[in-house]
Amino acid sequence: MNDFGSNDFGLTFHHIGLAVKKEEDALLFLGGLGYETGEKIYDPEQKVNLRLCTAPQKPAIELVMPNIIDGEAQESPLTPILKRQSEVIYHTCYETQDLDKSLEAMESKELRVLPVSPPTPAILFGGRKVSFYTIMGFGLIEILEP
Repeated sequence: MNDFGSNDFGLTFHHIGLAVKKEEDALLFLGGLGYETGEKIYDPEQKVNLRLCTAPQKPAIELVMPNIIDGEAQESPLTPILKRQSEVIYHTCYETQDLDKSLEAMESKELRVLPVSPPTPAILFGGRKVSFYTIMGFGLIEILEP
């Protein structure tokens, strides 16, 4: 038995990441579902605009958008993601109390965990560190530290 409690990896669901070229229609839809939209924030570390949308009894949705200057989307990690689609759910985010233990636990289950970006302070989450990993056979996850 591990010391993580309810799951083998010590991860708790936090939000779904939705990449969008333009946020207007996404906000209209989410508003119709009863979501409240947080303040739009530019994160220079990630080179994207972010907005967290929340509603009681529903999963949180993080809108992730390119930074637009003079009508042009600036280069960012979203560039290849939004090349073929105007909007796509592209990551799930989980919280952990111990990043190293969570990563070790995934690898102990013989999951292939590929680091995408190292832990970096995230403005949207008050400076808490986030990091991204590709879990082969599952997809891209973000891990939010305390």
